[in-house]
Amino acid sequence: MFVWRILSSLVTVKTKTYGLVTAAYWAFTVTDGALRMLVLLHFHQLGFSPLMLAALFLPYELVGVVTNLVGGWVGAKNGLNRTLIAGLGLQTFALVALSFRDSSWTTATSVVFVMALQALSGVAKDLTKMSSKSAVKLVAGEGSLFRLVALLTGSKNALKGVGFFVGAALLSWLGYSGALYVLSLVVFTALVALLLLLDDTLGRAAEASPLRAVLSKSESINRLSAARMFLFGARDIWFVVALPVFFDQRLGWSFNQIGGFLAAWVIGYGLVQSAAPRLLNFGRSKASDQGHVAATRAWALTLSVLTLGLALVVAGGLALNIVVIIGLLAFGIVFAFNSSLHSYLILAYSQGSDVALDVGYYYSANALGRLVGTGLSGLLFVLGGLPLALAGSAAFTVCSWLLARRLPPLNLPVSIHQ
Repeated sequence: MFVWRILSSLVTVKTKTYGLVTAAYWAFTVTDGALRMLVLLHFHQLGFSPLMLAALFLPYELVGVVTNLVGGWVGAKNGLNRTLIAGLGLQTFALVALSFRDSSWTTATSVVFVMALQALSGVAKDLTKMSSKSAVKLVAGEGSLFRLVALLTGSKNALKGVGFFVGAALLSWLGYSGALYVLSLVVFTALVALLLLLDDTLGRAAEASPLRAVLSKSESINRLSAARMFLFGARDIWFVVALPVFFDQRLGWSFNQIGGFLAAWVIGYGLVQSAAPRLLNFGRSKASDQGHVAATRAWALTLSVLTLGLALVVAGGLALNIVVIIGLLAFGIVFAFNSSLHSYLILAYSQGSDVALDVGYYYSANALGRLVGTGLSGLLFVLGGLPLALAGSAAFTVCSWLLARRLPPLNLPVSIHQ
């Protein structure tokens, strides 16, 4: 009976930890999506050009590469609760500080000010994401890792889409500064809850690793991280700039139609990602573990064929309205399966106290893919329109598939030290 009580207590602690981390991540994600829409709409109303608006978000993506690398090392050294709380604290500060912008400032001053705080918000986002994903690995029970990480990741993407709507609604209802204060209160509430309730030793390694350990020596994780970089680069090459501009210039959609459709796409993509374990029908056996690797290869190939086919059809100019919308929906479903499987495999390949380092390295590659994809999205669209952007996306999906083909089975040793 005594042993049973101890085991029950452990399960309760893990459940509480997962609930706290997930709730905090949800709170952050809604405010993150809302902030992006809030800044975009507010400064668009003030007459900022598209290039200026793009510049406001560039630091947000750029800081992700370094933040994930160093953040994983800090999380392993000092505990994931520290990096998670730091992320929420930085976001609270950034939200409040953004309200201090004065209407008398010059455009250049405003751009620099907002860029700096967007960079701070980007650091906050990556610290929060890395900490939350790593914590799932530490609290997940046998056979539940895929389900729990899919729920966390999928719900994050769905809630980010919800955040787009929240940001626009708060801007209309309370104005720019009022909306920022409401969002900061949401994040601050989550911050206080973690300070009071979260275990302060979560994810702390028994021995501190040197800073050079942020560069993974695992063959599995290096290949998976490279595949992740090309996967998210493929999405952003045609999704970030090329697709919205195409909707505006070629299809004549209004800003509300474009924003609403993309927000709905993000929500739908997140829901599919959350349901991936059930839709893919994986069991809890070791054979199922190897099924995840095989499924990753198969879905990577499917995405490559789909994107290449979509690029060819769009280049032919056939029924663009229908083709692009249906193609985008199909891409979202297949991409969601790929992303969900990747998010599971990084945790499955990670070992012991290195989980924060491995996850940080992996999401650094993810951030690099988004950064490169965002830049190529504008460049390829200018050079050849949506067909060229889709061709670039297809090339990236092929690279992701080739790397996925070389992923080793989960039952092999994951670290190959040089």
